[in-house]
Amino acid sequence: MVQSSSYFGTTARFRLFKFAKYLVYALLSFNIYLFLQEELLALSFTFADGIELGQIVQAFSATIDTTAWVVLLLMFELETAALDDRKIHGAVKWGLHGLRGICYIALLYAFTGYYQELVALYQVVPLAVPDACSLLGGDYSMLVDLDEYVALDAINCATLGDQVYTVAGFDILADSETLRSAQILAWVDVINAADWIMVVIVLEVEVRLQLRGDLSDQVMKATKVIKLFLYAILFLCAGYWGYAGDFLDFWDASLWLFAFIFIELNVFEWQYETDRELPAGA
Repeated sequence: MVQSSSYFGTTARFRLFKFAKYLVYALLSFNIYLFLQEELLALSFTFADGIELGQIVQAFSATIDTTAWVVLLLMFELETAALDDRKIHGAVKWGLHGLRGICYIALLYAFTGYYQELVALYQVVPLAVPDACSLLGGDYSMLVDLDEYVALDAINCATLGDQVYTVAGFDILADSETLRSAQILAWVDVINAADWIMVVIVLEVEVRLQLRGDLSDQVMKATKVIKLFLYAILFLCAGYWGYAGDFLDFWDASLWLFAFIFIELNVFEWQYETDRELPAGA
């Protein structure tokens, strides 16, 4: 029996895999622009009086996070698929690892931004005046969803109801239902970001072991169980975003799941090629 030259069995399947993979990578890169536009719009309400250096991560956490992930994804693509193993040494190896290290720092930095936003949504106080409409003419805005605001006007102020809160440090009003919904979405952001960091740690271990020739079937089985658990959480996060009507986060989460499935398949193909190059009986 002739052994296939690819983990995917045929050249046509491998080409289809590459096309789908790079299409997803391109769409994820475009998402950087979409998140930047969303956060710039929110910035005009949250930090209307100017933004300090330490507040940048809170204002642009999704943009920083997505940019770091796209660069990190491309680094993994180079190491697991694009580059020949024999070229991954010296300056190339240290360059890849150095860029990945910078990305990891950016991911942790973005995670603190998600956490700060979550904390801010719990630092609320009841509105000091009985009628929100009495604040018309000021710089107040109204929370309609996580990272989504509208200027307070005569129409929407009447819809706020009796339980109205202000977010500490911001001229932002929210009713109890909207605030609760935003808090849940902020929790999902934090859980999702933390989970992805754990996924990439496992993947980093796999890549380093593969480069050393120590990625055994036993290790692959162990990391598979860990990643199935982590990916299940990510699917739940994506599902909640879809249920809550947060299309951009749902779309982005779905693309990232596909992207890392492709990276996983890269590792399988990489290990398959390595095994084929071993002498018979090795």
